[in-house]
Amino acid sequence: MKKSLLVLTTLALGISLAACGKNDNSNNASNNGASSSAPASAAISGAFSAAGSTALQPLVDQASKKFMDLNKDVTITVNGGGSGAGLSQVSEGTVQIGNSDVFAEEKLKDADADKAKELVDHQVAVVSIAAVANKDVGVDNLTKAQLVDIFTNKVTNWKDVGGKDEKIVLVNRPASSGTRATFENFALGAKSEDLPDSITEDASGTVRKLISETPGAIGYLALSYLDDTIQALKYEGVEPTAENVASGTYPVWAYEHMYTKGEPDGALKAFLDYMLSDDIQGTDVKDLGYIPVSDMKVTRDVQGNVTNK
Repeated sequence: MKKSLLVLTTLALGISLAACGKNDNSNNASNNGASSSAPASAAISGAFSAAGSTALQPLVDQASKKFMDLNKDVTITVNGGGSGAGLSQVSEGTVQIGNSDVFAEEKLKDADADKAKELVDHQVAVVSIAAVANKDVGVDNLTKAQLVDIFTNKVTNWKDVGGKDEKIVLVNRPASSGTRATFENFALGAKSEDLPDSITEDASGTVRKLISETPGAIGYLALSYLDDTIQALKYEGVEPTAENVASGTYPVWAYEHMYTKGEPDGALKAFLDYMLSDDIQGTDVKDLGYIPVSDMKVTRDVQGNVTNK
């Protein structure tokens, strides 16, 4: 009888230990195993606006739509208006992102210098600007000196730079335009005047349309706006291509900045991080004619000095 009781006690103890061991192993797998589900992250939500550079607008617009598809509770509004307007608006707090082709210090200076110091720079790409002309002018290359003569009205006919006997029609950008500032700084080497007979238009899409439809027209556009309706002009014999920009061979380029007033957080930070992710840098940036900052072999500071990386 005692022997039977001892056997039963031993069996019960073994079953109990086995059950405990099974439960411990199960808990360890739940805590450490790859199959365990991670806690869901908090959903991103919020609404904000971006405005400014029309050269950067196609990229921000496309990226914002992708971001909103991934985050249904986020609303992003993207507008143009020019770099100067974008910087002023983000400084005033009427938008949360100011898109600009130029450093804030270049636009917000003198009495507004303190406003520039409040802004945080997020460089999301490099933009290159090309001189562009109506396809029928008979020219595909201009030197720096020829461009200066054209944009200062010293040369007014295409025949004087190797083209047709046709009057040159200037399509310029307003003084607030970052695209204009980049073109003046790195193609002309000096500021140009607003000439009486020139056409002034801020929207890049409209500039392209005007040049394509106006005989003798010349202007300048970001590479993201180039297509077969206009003639992109070489600069000193160098084609305006992403490869030539990245190597430092083609000099007419600038960083694309997305400025915030102070450090961003929440949905705003998430979107700016997304702009620098592989999802955007590896696809949209290149597809739309911009250059990823990481591809650049050279850098440029606010004074315009270029150095090798």
